[in-house]
Amino acid sequence: MSRELYELCGVNDALLFSPFCWRARYALAHKGIDAETRPWRFTEKDAIAFSGQGQVPVLVDGDEVVSDSFEIMRYLDRTYPEQSLLGSPEAEARARFFKHYAERALAPGMMRTIIMDLYNAIHPDDREYFRTTREKRFGCTLEEMHSPAKGLSMLDQALAPLRGRLEESDYMDGEAPGASDYLLFGNFMWARTVSTADLVSNADPVYGWIERMLDAHGGLGRNAMRIVDIEGAYDP
Repeated sequence: MSRELYELCGVNDALLFSPFCWRARYALAHKGIDAETRPWRFTEKDAIAFSGQGQVPVLVDGDEVVSDSFEIMRYLDRTYPEQSLLGSPEAEARARFFKHYAERALAPGMMRTIIMDLYNAIHPDDREYFRTTREKRFGCTLEEMHSPAKGLSMLDQALAPLRGRLEESDYMDGEAPGASDYLLFGNFMWARTVSTADLVSNADPVYGWIERMLDAHGGLGRNAMRIVDIEGAYDP
């Protein structure tokens, strides 16, 4: 059965940077399931119109079409029950907390830190769309939003609960990574692929977790293309 995963790409089709797509990619790896990447850009709404909405990731698994990273995890557990991602209904409910924590507590500080790197990593055809939609959302220009010092301070505070858990265990889900880890780590892959900003110090327990997550599933994250791998694309 052929599987396809529509993923957001940047200046190069292999530069995949969406935190939500990285959640889906790690979930597939967790299950040992292959899916061919279909590079997608912000302005290519028609290419995923069949999904009934306009955002990625979109997983096509035979006749099944699933969008939204959390729903993809739920679908994978229903369809391929071995190597559970979310577990019991109670565990799934807890995983939803990490989804919201990543999006509402971690992402804002990261965004303020990397936004101009992110803008430069986006394909030129998408930059006007990105600037227009994000400046409307933020209520300010991208340049005004860009404040690494403030962003890193925000992120440092937001990471406190994550540090507490990682002082107890190698992964959020225990001895091996699971859905909670993937829901959080997608944000760190987002930053890693488009920027060289150091988000945490190497003495931070979060740093050790990042390193373990990069190496998980055969180095899925570590081997991913970064903006610095593209000649002439990164200008610090």
